[in-house]
Amino acid sequence: MYKRQSKQATIFDFGMPLGIELDPNNRWVKKSEMIPWDIIEVRYSELFKDSFTGNVAKPLRLVLGALIIQSERRISDEELVQQISETPCLQYFCGFPGFKQEVPFHSSSMVHFRKRFNLEMFADINELIIAKANNQDLEKLSLQQQNPSSEADEEPDDIPPPEGTIIIDATCAPQNIRFPQDLSLLNEARENLERMIDELHVISDGEKPRTYRKKARQAFLKIARKKKKTRKEIRKGIGQQLRFVKRNLKIVDLYLASGRGLLPKRLQRLMIIKKLYAQQLEMYEKRKHQVKNRIVSLGQYWVRPIVRGKARAKCEFGSKIQLSVTDGFTRLERISYDAYNESEDFITIIERWRKRNGRYPAKALADEIYRNKKNLTFCREHGIEMLGKPLGRPKKGVVIDKKQVRLNEIKRVEVERKISYAKGSFGLGLIRTKLQITSKSVIALSIIAMNIAHAVRLFFAQLFGRLFWVFWLKKTHIDLTKLVSE
Repeated sequence: MYKRQSKQATIFDFGMPLGIELDPNNRWVKKSEMIPWDIIEVRYSELFKDSFTGNVAKPLRLVLGALIIQSERRISDEELVQQISETPCLQYFCGFPGFKQEVPFHSSSMVHFRKRFNLEMFADINELIIAKANNQDLEKLSLQQQNPSSEADEEPDDIPPPEGTIIIDATCAPQNIRFPQDLSLLNEARENLERMIDELHVISDGEKPRTYRKKARQAFLKIARKKKKTRKEIRKGIGQQLRFVKRNLKIVDLYLASGRGLLPKRLQRLMIIKKLYAQQLEMYEKRKHQVKNRIVSLGQYWVRPIVRGKARAKCEFGSKIQLSVTDGFTRLERISYDAYNESEDFITIIERWRKRNGRYPAKALADEIYRNKKNLTFCREHGIEMLGKPLGRPKKGVVIDKKQVRLNEIKRVEVERKISYAKGSFGLGLIRTKLQITSKSVIALSIIAMNIAHAVRLFFAQLFGRLFWVFWLKKTHIDLTKLVSE
């Protein structure tokens, strides 16, 4: 059940001890002004089917506010709850009527908060925040989000001339997992199977089947503790662990065939181990190191290796995300835990830009990988200038303006700055959540928190700009009324 909340009181009505007042220029006060809470709450209340029975859910401002604070401060769930209970400005941001020295909710509720939002809702919230920062009609945008027209997919006949610039790039959001070595993965799978055997075995069955767990553990440690391991030693150790895992899998299957049962989580882990065993056996027998949909973590089996070719790490383990930047605001275009060619999404991203703005962008800045024939043809047909080095060998008589190419590269660096900023300040550099749905929520929240921070900087930049011009006009003794009339 969900009950709509009343509008947030102003900072002057916010209850503080000893008559202390919040600073109107406090960053959390300004950030609260950048979010259309009322409109988002209407969408949030629709998630609760029954509005009259059950426990009352936490208000939207508390839920979303806590998620945004955690994304910016990069703290654990337990630390987040403590900081909210200790800090007045954070309580104001979360919609409290006054300062209270009490825990607002249990830290375990943060998992349910992250599950409650999907990527589509996060995208709508991000659009509303960007629209409010750009002084657009929020009510109209909210209605469009709630009732998407089928005609929106059709290209209108009278499209205005292209205008604006979009910058596109892809990156990897690494997941917090142990570095996936084949030997350690098989050892973990073997230990998991041994625990399953212990659970399935009953004293009345007699003697427990042999698993040679001590021998297997010693064989693993003999190689794992070595600082320098040869290929021959690693291959020998993998072969040994494969045989131990095969034996344990047969024992578990016999128990299950006899009518014994495992918990759903254990059954899911068993399916993952069987798939891991098949992949490792294929690589071992064929003497290769690549396999389709390779499992690199038993706990987070959906994570895949993403080859980026960076100097720091040629291969990262996490999700591949596609971002676009327009006028300093970032949008999350795609999240996938499977590696893909980012150039495939170029046309889709441009079409989304056209639906939002009613026209195509005049310029598109992207890496060379986006400059294929299909994308270049699309840009040529719609009057979009795709900046970058031309494909193929330079034509005779055509002089390439290297200075302009360099300037375009400098403009494209903005998306790289956004990626670095999100990874360094908003938790995109290492995703610590354990579930796939919550990991995607953390990625989307990092983009939302970064856009809110940009909106606050934009507000102060405009404010200081206006103050500067007022000060300059007064200093130069220019009559403001005369200037306006002219």
